[in-house]
Amino acid sequence: MRESANAQAFARISGAEPVVVDVQPAMDVVPGMSPNIILTSGAPMTWERYYGGQRAAILGAAQYEGLAVDASDAENKILSGEIIIAGCHDYGCVGSLAGIYTASMPVFVVDNPTSGNRSFCNLFEGKSPFRLNYGVYNRHVRENLTHLQNDIAPILGRVIRACGGVALSPIIKRALHMGDELHSRNTAATLLFNQTIFPALMKETRNAEDSARVLYEYLSGGDYFFLRLSMAASKAASDSAHGIEGSSMVTAMAFNCHDFSIRVSGMGDEWFSAQLPPVAAKLFPDHDDSEIEFMGGESTINETAGLGGFAQAAAFPLQEYQGGSVDKMIQMNLAMYQITLGEHPEYRIPYLSYRGTPTGIDIFRVVESGQTPVMDIGVAGKNGGQIGAGVLTAPLECFQNAATAYRHRYLS
Repeated sequence: MRESANAQAFARISGAEPVVVDVQPAMDVVPGMSPNIILTSGAPMTWERYYGGQRAAILGAAQYEGLAVDASDAENKILSGEIIIAGCHDYGCVGSLAGIYTASMPVFVVDNPTSGNRSFCNLFEGKSPFRLNYGVYNRHVRENLTHLQNDIAPILGRVIRACGGVALSPIIKRALHMGDELHSRNTAATLLFNQTIFPALMKETRNAEDSARVLYEYLSGGDYFFLRLSMAASKAASDSAHGIEGSSMVTAMAFNCHDFSIRVSGMGDEWFSAQLPPVAAKLFPDHDDSEIEFMGGESTINETAGLGGFAQAAAFPLQEYQGGSVDKMIQMNLAMYQITLGEHPEYRIPYLSYRGTPTGIDIFRVVESGQTPVMDIGVAGKNGGQIGAGVLTAPLECFQNAATAYRHRYLS
């Protein structure tokens, strides 16, 4: 049963064809979203367990959305149940770092026609190191979020609709051949997306020079724009493979400020968790290891779908950004083939003779080999903001816990 279930799960995750079709406020498109809900990254926890930047981001989100007048008011309303904190994955969403969603925030809407499912990801906040998803909420962050909501999102949505949607897999495929791994490096993908929408951008903003300027400044303001689209694409692919009875394939990897957690296709919506491991990071100047703080993260959905750390050999320029060496990147990439069900038929790595990226993490292959997934991540600091980048290696314990639960469910 497991072999056939995994074959079905692999076919779905590798056969997904995600298309971004719109940009809309979360309240209007995310199923189950309500005005008093705040979504955040990782397996959901009680409010008392959230701390540091992730806690600060949630309190900031409540203030931004107008649910509270200040942090103290926000906390009281969370404790009383007036404000509800929930996990992004439970709402078809995926979040970067703290992964904050509120009802009014704009989101990319991504459809996967091959399986009929839909996913969402919020917009990149811009190149400033101080962002809500990095645990900072102040006047500058509030103004930037308002700018995204009122100025950027409506124009971007109009352009995407004018394109009839934009297929994301062809962009990802080409970007892998141009030095991206679609997690910590999105330079080529961002350029390719901009090229794709350029005709519609010109047409839709022909008589609105201010609109054209605003959108151009946003799209050209940082190479990380496409990360959120790749995350939504990977979420759509991974969700299409979730819920297959008997499958031992991982369909989500995420962490909050406490734990690293995974979900498994054939194990329902249960999270299997373990303590977060240290990250091997290259920090920006004037920062040191004592400042590193985990505050959540779900961009590891890209590794779940065969990108990011599973495509490092396609992105040697990452050395300058997150450290390491060419030899180490190749070694880590090759190791991922030990723990996956197959090679992606479209996402290929030129350096490895166009071998498909390792895709479809199998919990039993992880447990039996002792090799765990490697993930490229941004590194947050205790005082908020990004202070570096590096590689996170998943803890073995959560895969062992999942394997034990799988045996109990299917083999006992």
